[in-house]
Amino acid sequence: MPESSEATPGPTVFVLFGATGDLAKRLVLPSFFRLVQEKLLPDDWRLIGNGRRTKTDDEFRDEVREALEQFGGLKPEDGPWDEFAAGLRFAGGGFTADDPGELLDRIAEARGEIGQDAQLVHYLGLPPTTFGDYTRALGAQGLAEGSRVVYEKPFGTSLESFRELDRVVHEVLDESQVFRIDHFLGKEATQELRALRFANGLFGSSWDRHHVAAVEIDVPETLDVADRASFYDATGAVLDMLVTHLFQVAAEVAMDPPATFRADDVAAARDEAVRHFRPLQRDEVVRGQFEGYRDLDHVADDSTTETFVAARLWIDTDRWRGVPFLLRTGKRMAESHQKVNLIFRDPEDGPVDERDLPVRGNVLCFDLAGDGALALSMNVKTPGASSDLGTAWTQIPLDTLSGGDPLPPYVRLIHDVLTGDRALFTRPDGLEDVWTAAAEVLDDDRAPEPYAPGSWGPESALRLADPVGWVLPG
Repeated sequence: MPESSEATPGPTVFVLFGATGDLAKRLVLPSFFRLVQEKLLPDDWRLIGNGRRTKTDDEFRDEVREALEQFGGLKPEDGPWDEFAAGLRFAGGGFTADDPGELLDRIAEARGEIGQDAQLVHYLGLPPTTFGDYTRALGAQGLAEGSRVVYEKPFGTSLESFRELDRVVHEVLDESQVFRIDHFLGKEATQELRALRFANGLFGSSWDRHHVAAVEIDVPETLDVADRASFYDATGAVLDMLVTHLFQVAAEVAMDPPATFRADDVAAARDEAVRHFRPLQRDEVVRGQFEGYRDLDHVADDSTTETFVAARLWIDTDRWRGVPFLLRTGKRMAESHQKVNLIFRDPEDGPVDERDLPVRGNVLCFDLAGDGALALSMNVKTPGASSDLGTAWTQIPLDTLSGGDPLPPYVRLIHDVLTGDRALFTRPDGLEDVWTAAAEVLDDDRAPEPYAPGSWGPESALRLADPVGWVLPG
């Protein structure tokens, strides 16, 4: 599996732009605290939060502690809070190409404490529309050379905006400095998908169109969007989930074996798969909006933003030609899951009548939620006097494996940034092909189909998976 380029990261100054925002509070700061708990940070480090408001280090520490308790499900008093808090700093006054605020002074202070050669890591926990301006500012203020820069998703909002942002980034940074996060690639079960396939001949030899009838990447959510309706109404399910998480996981499933597990080889194999994504067609995509969405505060009365999307994606390679990749995600749905299902073909020309076989009897499932799990369903004879066939599942929760210590995806990815391992991050060549494949859907101005909260989405989305059908609901 991928190896870090540095076994132990050296002294590091980690600058968190947008440190008081929702993303930082919910994901980045709790992940950093978990790294301290797991003893995965360098011996010498500083985390400098950046924002427009001026505040003291102690005020920032209080806010961080509150975020850990409220969003991270963590108890700072269980430790090592004192060690963690000692590394926290705050630089107010904002940060632009014309005015660095307090940041340059705080970085100089941090390097004076832990070493002038400390690695500089910038994390842009900001709206994607600001990425270009902050990248230019890093260059203008002399903070780009030798640094690593982490960009949240989505990296662009269309093919045109992606190309413009990519141009700006490469005017300031070398590609080796850039880490574009898609946290679904950091999930333990996503990585297990790769291990199961390439380390087991049983599955590796069956990973193709001759054995697999369909691949389903299914991320329904019961969650509402009321607490972030303004953001969501400007984004929608296609941008928020389809062209980011679901496409990247599809590429992870579809890629041909990389030459090695080194970062560049893995990313190249994943990007080569994306290059063969057939552009989505409108008649193979269903966009939905849950009833009542337009009644939310900060949502326009005539909003056509989709809260649901399902798509049938085709990947035109020798390995997968003719196999549908069925992608689905939505808010206010019947259940919450994050699952990748490979549905294997029924045996042909054997003694068992295909009419006696259970529907979708052979399924390999990767549960991406939480610590992750693997599951496999098989057709078996029902015990007893009859010869009826039924389906039985066997499951392996990843947190039960001997010696295992699953890391949440943001914890794993931030650690990879610190060590310089880029295997689980996206590259511009693959992203350009993503935007190309999604172009027609992004330009779709039709009103989304309504669906009832607590349902599985519009009826037409259920039919999209015919004749195989969705594994969920099981």
